[in-house]
Amino acid sequence: MELCYQLPVLPLDRPVPKHVLSRRGAISFSSSSSLFGAPDPRQLSQRRGAISYDSSDQTALYIRMLDVRVRSQVGFEPERRGSHPYLGIDFRTLHSRAESAGSIPVRRIRRLFSFQRHLLPSRLLRGPPHLNPLHILDEDYCGQAKCMLEKVGSWNFNIFLFDRLTNGNSLVYLTFNLLNQYGLIELFQLDMVKVRRFLVLVQEDYHNQNPYHNAVHAADVTQAMHCYLREPKLAQSLTSCDILLGLLAAATHDLDHPGVNQPFLIKTNHYLAALYRNTSVLENHHWRSAVGLLRETEVFSHLPTEDSLSIERQLGSLILATDISRQNEYLSRFRTHLDEDDLCLGNASHRHFILQMALKCADICNPCRPWELSKQWSEKVTDEFFHQGDIEKKHKLEVSPLCDREANTISSVQIGFMTYVVEPLFAEWARFSDTRLSQTMLGHLGLNKASWSAMEPEASGSSEEGESELTRVTEEPSSRALSQGSQKS
Repeated sequence: MELCYQLPVLPLDRPVPKHVLSRRGAISFSSSSSLFGAPDPRQLSQRRGAISYDSSDQTALYIRMLDVRVRSQVGFEPERRGSHPYLGIDFRTLHSRAESAGSIPVRRIRRLFSFQRHLLPSRLLRGPPHLNPLHILDEDYCGQAKCMLEKVGSWNFNIFLFDRLTNGNSLVYLTFNLLNQYGLIELFQLDMVKVRRFLVLVQEDYHNQNPYHNAVHAADVTQAMHCYLREPKLAQSLTSCDILLGLLAAATHDLDHPGVNQPFLIKTNHYLAALYRNTSVLENHHWRSAVGLLRETEVFSHLPTEDSLSIERQLGSLILATDISRQNEYLSRFRTHLDEDDLCLGNASHRHFILQMALKCADICNPCRPWELSKQWSEKVTDEFFHQGDIEKKHKLEVSPLCDREANTISSVQIGFMTYVVEPLFAEWARFSDTRLSQTMLGHLGLNKASWSAMEPEASGSSEEGESELTRVTEEPSSRALSQGSQKS
């Protein structure tokens, strides 16, 4: 039986029911909710927030506010101090697309389903099922999703279908299921309400307008990480803490991703680039955002301070390893370990390094998926690249590698990415873990590359150009002076 203490969104002028205040949980509210007949939130400013309370402390109310200002479909915010004049981009609307009038009813229906999703888990608190006219539909969705979760360890797992069956909540459902499946909630004595709230906030902090770097991608990486954790060498050696870190890092590794890459943030003098001194800017931000949510939800508040800080540091080390500009650094170290055959998974630092490599593989495993899944991911990531390139051209900035739609095609980008980034990494992973899964991934990689090559008449010329641009990306100089805690290995 599953209980959820988070209520549906309430408008600011709606009083909180007294019986709700007798329970421990949270209330979210908004000044412009389409669910209650307000105008489309894309067309006006809105103020959102949440109140957390605890019945054991009647004097404590914790208020979390978030202002979202929307000016246009392009989405520009007021200029930040010290920023590039073009930088005030509201990344929440960066990849928004204009919607036709006919799509409005569909959007409202989806919001209604989302509203029902919040009601479903707390059915016992609301009364008999027959009082909810849509409970049958919701239960049907949950039933299909439950059937899919029984095969969550399959490499052919269709995360797009699972996301539809969970009504856009694939990251929450999948991660919570895996934490429970590994027995981590019971082992670490985690509060299920806090864990669920943490996962909901994580999912909400992904920008689902992004074609690629969104919550579905995070769920896909988490599912891939689960597949790797079940590989014999890892399953026999990893501790429960290692598994917990691996799943949390996978779920949060792109948290609050703005939909543009690091060079874009640096060239526009974005405040994040200044904050992290142009070094692993996005990865540092993902890590710090994850730590912020962990502390806000107090998931590990019951653990000794030293243990919770250790978890945060190791989480940062895993997320920072996904920085593509350090790809060759990690690959070279991995290759050296394999050549010298000196990896000892009884050693904590070696286990952590393997977790870093597993997360790197999970992060870019799309070309190793079956074609029908891989093709969708390829189109999404290229769409995101090209959209960034369009913005750079519009504001007369230097176009980032692989982001010029006039000089690149989806097939040329993918062929170069597979050849110079994916193949070397997964070849070494297969050396480390020579299993059926590794061979399956390499097999899909070869078939997918051949499929893209067949679509690219000038594959050879495009591949050479792709090699040049990918070399610029993967060998970008990066400072060794990372934030404190990021060097743990």
